[in-house]
Amino acid sequence: MPWRWMLAYVVATFFAFPQPIGDSFVLDLGLVLGPVAPALLLVALRGLTPGRAVRVGFVAGWLAHAALLHWAYVVTVTYGHAPVVVGLLAPFGMSLYIVPFIAGFAGVAALLAQRGLTNPFLLAAVWVTFEWLRSWVLTGFGWGTIGYAWQLSPMPVPPVAGVYGFSFLAAAAGFGFVSARAGWRRHVAVGFVALNLAISVAYGLFARGAAGGQHSELPEPHRVRVAALQGNIDQNQKWSEEAFERTLLAYEELTRRAAADGAQLIVWPETAVPAPLAIPDLHDRIAALANEVRTPLIVGAVGLDFDAQGRVTSHYDSAFVFSAGGQLIDRYDKTQLVPFGEYLPLRPLLGQFIRALATGAISDDVTEGERVRAIDVPLANGETLRVGVPICYELIFPDLVRRFAADGAQLLVGITNDAWYGRTGSPYQFLAMTELRSAETLLPGVRAANTGVSALIGRDGRAFRRTRIFERDLVVGDLELPSDAGSTFYSRHGDMFAYACAVATVLASFIAFFRGRKQS
Repeated sequence: MPWRWMLAYVVATFFAFPQPIGDSFVLDLGLVLGPVAPALLLVALRGLTPGRAVRVGFVAGWLAHAALLHWAYVVTVTYGHAPVVVGLLAPFGMSLYIVPFIAGFAGVAALLAQRGLTNPFLLAAVWVTFEWLRSWVLTGFGWGTIGYAWQLSPMPVPPVAGVYGFSFLAAAAGFGFVSARAGWRRHVAVGFVALNLAISVAYGLFARGAAGGQHSELPEPHRVRVAALQGNIDQNQKWSEEAFERTLLAYEELTRRAAADGAQLIVWPETAVPAPLAIPDLHDRIAALANEVRTPLIVGAVGLDFDAQGRVTSHYDSAFVFSAGGQLIDRYDKTQLVPFGEYLPLRPLLGQFIRALATGAISDDVTEGERVRAIDVPLANGETLRVGVPICYELIFPDLVRRFAADGAQLLVGITNDAWYGRTGSPYQFLAMTELRSAETLLPGVRAANTGVSALIGRDGRAFRRTRIFERDLVVGDLELPSDAGSTFYSRHGDMFAYACAVATVLASFIAFFRGRKQS
């Protein structure tokens, strides 16, 4: 088996996404390694039959994505209190969802190669097809989609093709280099990557500081001053009674600081309030705070439904909206839940087994929200701001987030709790995904994370202000609002580009199949 190329693919995939080096530096080689990782996998498949290619793709994908999902150890052992052996196996278990799609690409690529169909753009379409499939099959899991490696690219691709447009370009560049027989084609592929890298670096050095929607020449109605709070509450203490009062005091203090800095909207992270807001005293306390600072609040907390007898029937991961006068005006319930984190698939079968492995495992399922929808938030100045509030896991689903834009959202308010991931690459990779959601919809964004990274994101998909992880902090700044919310092709039509890639993949596979039958 082509082990050296497989191992090179594993390393390239790992470093194609942001990884922290120490406490203050994040290594991001995605612009270079985004094309390299698919190219190395293609080299590993050279000369293999489709059956053997599937096996190679399975092993290579398993190793690569287990390495990328190394943060699963922190989730299961540090916060799930599972045995160390479970934590060591967890990344391999999670990546088992991803590897069939890597293996599927490998098999189709080998079949096409046997039939002489090695056009790099066709292979890139096949790559995109399998990435897109794993974003929704069995609820989907798009972590490690190669298009996120090119998040820093300034090319205006996401508003049309979404993250899969970047995946296509990165894969096509890599495949073009590998599959080209003539030297000039390789030079074109290398030149394409080099040019994109040079443009991106120049953008980062000279334009990024001015990005983020802070355009002072715009009239006031086109801008809003937003704050994201980062309470930095330790996950092991978050739900303890001893830490409850300290948690509320921390967010109350941050809220007053944000209001003093002129924030017109203040955002708390996912489950910043570690209790149901249906508790009267707790509800009144948050309402009084909103009224005190005369600023609307979006607060992450537990939502409850009750039956006619007042008994709890359902609980949700929710975002509550309080007006500047202290009235609770709306609640958005998370619609895309985390398997094994917020609900347990096949609970009657797996429930006792999972609880035996991890004492921190969920004992009851969170209820799925009714639908994705935007919310109207009245500002203190009399204007109304329409916002979408994707909660944590929802942010990795581009088609879900674009539905907020299609529903008229002018601002994306992402709330999350990344404390689960510790000091791994996960918080930075999650930020990159959040940035691409703004780039796809051309909507500004605010990201409030319990332990970071919290950030303000411009309509160009660039975080122009951010926190460091595991520090109590806040970010405040002005965001430019669109005059035509939901106007991008991607916001209106979703993954049409990925659909086109899937059609091309199916047609090419049929051609290859029938060509093989004729030859036999």
